[in-house]
Amino acid sequence: MSPVKMGGRLTELETAVEQLPEPDYDKFRRWFLERDWQAWDREIETDSASGKLDFLVREAKDAKRSGRLQGI
Repeated sequence: MSPVKMGGRLTELETAVEQLPEPDYDKFRRWFLERDWQAWDREIETDSASGKLDFLVREAKDAKRSGRLQGI
């Protein structure tokens, strides 16, 4: 899709969202946030499975060994 077409479509979406009654806007917003969180969860799962987050485990273990790990 061309940038011009997408820009027009985005403007249409913005206008439609701005015109939603408050209860519908709240429902849309919850749906949109949930969609973002699901995408974030998938990204974290993929990164974890590929080993990209292993450094966090190493850092936590190092902090615990050295007494720098603080509990909540």
